[in-house]
Amino acid sequence: MGARLRVFLTREQDKTLLNLRTTDAPQKVKDRAEVIRLNAHGWYVEKIAAHFNWTPQTVREILHKWQKLGLEGLWELPGRGGKTKYSEEDIVFLEECLKKEPRTYNSHQLAQKLSSDRQVKLSPDRLRRVLKKRGSFGKEPERVIKENKTL
Repeated sequence: MGARLRVFLTREQDKTLLNLRTTDAPQKVKDRAEVIRLNAHGWYVEKIAAHFNWTPQTVREILHKWQKLGLEGLWELPGRGGKTKYSEEDIVFLEECLKKEPRTYNSHQLAQKLSSDRQVKLSPDRLRRVLKKRGSFGKEPERVIKENKTL
């Protein structure tokens, strides 16, 4: 059995971690801050892991990141997940085509136009979701859904 992993906090660090609970930080960051505080207050890694329903290794990784990086180690590193294959200019280009040209397009035709004119390959389904999320569909590119209709 290895040595017990223990973190010691200054009063300012403890206060900063406690204040993270009331900010608009992601829930993962709040949980990680709480893990560090619990460890500093004497909780064992296994007890913290049981409390959060995590593995002890996850708790150890959080504590090691805290020791190595400090407050910065609580947040996810940028660049996680898939990268977008299109830029804002590509979508604006399609919106301008929808405004200017008298014809109507379906998602397959828009995907082909984007591929031939801008060399950006997007599936019709993905393109439809992107345009719908922006509120650009049909001949009304400025139409945007501003509030949830289920409220």
